Amino acid sequence: MSENSQAGFGPATGIGSMPGGDAREAAKTVAGSFEDFPFLPELPARGPGADMVGRTAGMLAELYARVEPSGWRLGDRPGRDTKRARSWLGEDLDALEEFTQEYTGPLKVQAVGPWTLAAALELRNGEAALSDPGACRDLAGSLAEGLRLHLAEVSRRVPGARLVLQLDEPSLTAVLRGQVKSASGYRTHRAVDRQLVEATLRDVVGVHGEGAVVVHSCAPDVPFALLRRAGAAAVSFDFSLLTERDDDVIGEAVEAGTRLFAGVVPGTDSALSDPAGSVMGVRTLWRRLGLQPGLLAEAVTVTPSCGLAGASPAYARRALAHCVSAARSLADNPE
Repeated sequence: MSENSQAGFGPATGIGSMPGGDAREAAKTVAGSFEDFPFLPELPARGPGADMVGRTAGMLAELYARVEPSGWRLGDRPGRDTKRARSWLGEDLDALEEFTQEYTGPLKVQAVGPWTLAAALELRNGEAALSDPGACRDLAGSLAEGLRLHLAEVSRRVPGARLVLQLDEPSLTAVLRGQVKSASGYRTHRAVDRQLVEATLRDVVGVHGEGAVVVHSCAPDVPFALLRRAGAAAVSFDFSLLTERDDDVIGEAVEAGTRLFAGVVPGTDSALSDPAGSVMGVRTLWRRLGLQPGLLAEAVTVTPSCGLAGASPAYARRALAHCVSAARSLADNPE
């Protein structure tokens, strides 16, 4: 096991989703690619319940959701959609357990965070749960309890792992800016107060106790400072969306000990440059921030820019291997 993985995170990992519908093949690919930092694969191509919103809806405690033509809607009791989501999650956990026998080190599991979930799940009237503060509060509480049970189950299956919880929050910036559209599409839901957003995230992050939590968003303008204050140990983002105006908050985050999950490898089929070229932008950022090159490997985990569900299986395998090679390049040649 590398020093990096012993420190709490590995040098490279994936985001979550993978192409295809074969849980064993996905788990085998992930475990073989990331000896220092595997993750629980998600396979949305299987259909509703395997998508990230449906998967997380299936984890909720005492709240249930079903598929409507407009998306996932909260209901009174567990139906076939909830059962399907839980069944696929169980299948994925079986496969992960099979290919991580005697594994010790960091292992990442993913779930949709409370604010993206509130923007995606509908109430009975068809509006997003985001429109109702009470519904948001109940949803966050249900998610927290569901995650607590999920983490305990993964720990039971892979007892040597140190679990890293990833909360997917691609809608977080839109929630903060009042850009989430209503059911009609003619208006948007009002912006949620930043202190409430932060406090809710802090409560959900706190479910993992002393364990590390990373918040992922492949949307522009990730609120690094807010996530750091909410207790995230790491922030995962699409590196290509950064601008120089992000420099100050990223520099502050790194100096405060926040890990950067830098998405530098395209998430869909693309020509891949050499590994050193993939992380050239990271080195440039480091020089611009005036940070010591020797900190690179300690502060950065290399990932794809987003999930790989839209990639071909062959490209997904190459992309994961490329992340490992790029991370090795950062460690060996930080200058």
